[in-house]
Amino acid sequence: MRVELLTVGDELLRGDTVNGNAGWLDRRLTEAGVQVIRNVVVPDDIETITRALQEAVERADAVIVTGGLGGTVDDVTRDALARTAGVGLRRDPILEARLRERAATRGVPLRESALRMADVPEGARVLPNPAGTAPGLRLTLPGGVAYAVPGVPHEMRAIVEESVLPELDGTPVPAHVLRTATVWESVVAGRLAPVEALPGVRVAYYPSAGEVRVRIEADAGERAAEAATMARELLGGAVYAEGDVTLDRVVHRLLAERNATVAAAESLTGGLLGAELTGMPGSSATFLGGVVAYATPLKHLLLGVPADLLAAHGAVHPDVAAAMAAGVRERLGASYGVAVTGVAGPDPQDGQPVGTVHVAVADSGGDPRVKSVRLPVSGDGERARGPIRRMTVVHALDLLRRHLLTLESCERWSVTAGDGEEPG
Repeated sequence: MRVELLTVGDELLRGDTVNGNAGWLDRRLTEAGVQVIRNVVVPDDIETITRALQEAVERADAVIVTGGLGGTVDDVTRDALARTAGVGLRRDPILEARLRERAATRGVPLRESALRMADVPEGARVLPNPAGTAPGLRLTLPGGVAYAVPGVPHEMRAIVEESVLPELDGTPVPAHVLRTATVWESVVAGRLAPVEALPGVRVAYYPSAGEVRVRIEADAGERAAEAATMARELLGGAVYAEGDVTLDRVVHRLLAERNATVAAAESLTGGLLGAELTGMPGSSATFLGGVVAYATPLKHLLLGVPADLLAAHGAVHPDVAAAMAAGVRERLGASYGVAVTGVAGPDPQDGQPVGTVHVAVADSGGDPRVKSVRLPVSGDGERARGPIRRMTVVHALDLLRRHLLTLESCERWSVTAGDGEEPG
């Protein structure tokens, strides 16, 4: 089945909001075996939305529209649906009663414009919204069917899962997704050349800050499984998980299996590492806390980094990272300490260029494990700052993972990175 996605919203075209809904729908529909043939973003304009709907059903079997179903004057998706189908709008009494009841329960006045959410194109079927107020809509158009869902992400996902996906005729393609960290995309692709050469096997690479997801699919489930097994063997310890499992969850699982805890010491990341380690529910069982010692003197005062070391080399040095990791472990009473220091930009620091990063892991057994990397700077230093900080978090978590599993790094895999490529 061929589906086109139509996203409605001025804020998306202005760049005020990132279109995460389209990314989620692309991924979820692909998993369900539904072919997405196009993504289109249009403004909150009834004429533009109507034309986009007409064009979409000419190309695809169905169109999924997100956004424009709220109760404000710029929410005109339902009007565009009615115009495209050549029908009028009717006020649904059941939906109206629910809106009034919801407002009364919350003790807030109901704006008259909010009742627009009870207006339904003639012939449309209401799709229940288990996560919010505005319902979804299903309407047959000349040439295809349209599913309209709210733009609020958790509401959109709930309606799609419960009411849209079960109606779409898709045949899932057997696929495996391997997740790698701290290895260049070109390195991963080079290692997997034998897998790419297998008959009937397709390999795709999805790089992000410090990570590369590898999707391996084939027409037959057994062939896909064999290709994934070969890929895991070729990539070895670079693969940290499969499917949707994230790096922080892997670290927490490894710590829990060892009845161990970790504490973080951060400089350039300014709390991002701690935020990543607290994203998982129940993370307090293995993450004790952290110290953001951003200013150089605080690395000595709070973490015990030797003052003479800081005086001699500055804050951006592998020995400083090691001392930070040991210091936070001791002060917070954790089994392991993980630390990061470096230069995120936009200017060099302590004679070190932007992108210089040192990460370290310390335990009670002796010398900390340290990794030093030179992360890429794309564009000016200001724009590189965010990606460098995010990649630093990935490097720190992966170093801790490798330490827990007694894995060596993949630095022996030599390759020249491509322009704009993110290091794994």
